[in-house]
Amino acid sequence: MVRDCHSILAWQRNHFSQLLNVHGVNDVRQTEIHTAFKFEMAIEKLIRYESPGAGQIPVDLIKAGGRTIRFEIH
Repeated sequence: MVRDCHSILAWQRNHFSQLLNVHGVNDVRQTEIHTAFKFEMAIEKLIRYESPGAGQIPVDLIKAGGRTIRFEIH
């Protein structure tokens, strides 16, 4: 199934918000910083030219997209 960028980003946002939703955390900001750091580290470990995953976003796009696309994915 082929999807456009906006539906892929919406799917990723929904998926990861459910996956990473933390209940009962007193310091939400600290949790946000920690997950953002882990997210950036995961992006650094991605290998260029690999096949895209479930979200169908190519690694090259994620690495070249800068803060804008990383913010949307995160």
